Amino acid sequence: MPERRLRVLTWHVHGNYLYYLTQVPHDFYLVTDAERSTHHTGRSGRLPWGDNVHEAPVERIAQMEFDVVLFQSREAYDSEQYRILSPAQMCLPRIYLEHDPPQEHPTNTRHWVDDPQVLLVHVTHFNALMWDSGSTPTRVIEHGVLPLAEARWRGELETGLVVVNNLDRRGRRLGADVYEQVRRQVPLTLAGMGAERIAGGIGEVAQDALPALMASHRFFFHPIRYTSLGLSVIEAMMVGMPIVGLATTELPTVIVDGDSGFVDTRVDRLIDAMQRLLRDPAEARRVGDNARRVALERFNIRRFAADWSDALRSVAV
Repeated sequence: MPERRLRVLTWHVHGNYLYYLTQVPHDFYLVTDAERSTHHTGRSGRLPWGDNVHEAPVERIAQMEFDVVLFQSREAYDSEQYRILSPAQMCLPRIYLEHDPPQEHPTNTRHWVDDPQVLLVHVTHFNALMWDSGSTPTRVIEHGVLPLAEARWRGELETGLVVVNNLDRRGRRLGADVYEQVRRQVPLTLAGMGAERIAGGIGEVAQDALPALMASHRFFFHPIRYTSLGLSVIEAMMVGMPIVGLATTELPTVIVDGDSGFVDTRVDRLIDAMQRLLRDPAEARRVGDNARRVALERFNIRRFAADWSDALRSVAV
């Protein structure tokens, strides 16, 4: 007898992650409001949402039936649930998906979810290490990626690609100064929301057009000092791009220096690596092929979907 499909109520917080999450064989209901405000945009964007993805207007949610509530933001957990859920829904099994490491003190920040009845899911082992999760049970489900378009690395453009949203407004944590330092010595293209405000920026690129853009550039540069593990890094690896980035947070567990990319805390060493990749396309292909093998093994969508299905069923008993 096939297992029952679960009905999961959640929010649209990170579009690509949500698309990958909905590859799990359950039904997902996305909170929407009339204004399509932040985190309430439902089946938005140019993502090929499946038939298992539904919209849940806020005014109807209390009358709908769900099996699990999956929170993805502090506002939804701390405030919105008390406005939109019925008393019975407030007793449903709950998961909190934490996308980021602590934004305040990196090691001494207590997570706001402190409840032994909630499962706290981290997307990297680094995040789980840094958060003080208190009495809340935790597990790590590493990313899984399903490319939105078929593209393989060609690298004909002697330029590196950087993908960061609103880099000019997010400062040192996201590596705005590192980007500027490197750009003075290495040609770089910056893609992402607000990128047109910065030298070298081309603005936002549609999700389904990004793989082709990645395939044309010689390497992918990740200038971020402190983050989780960016999906764009894994998406670039899937294409077969060599990765160059700061050896911080989760990235050193993903990229082996000199094999599947180049990672270092010394920016001058990273600049040397980028310049070598520009001079030697064959070396770039070798490193990119290795990165792709890592991505296909570690971040494949089948493993990701199985891990999430197991987490959902572990709470929906």
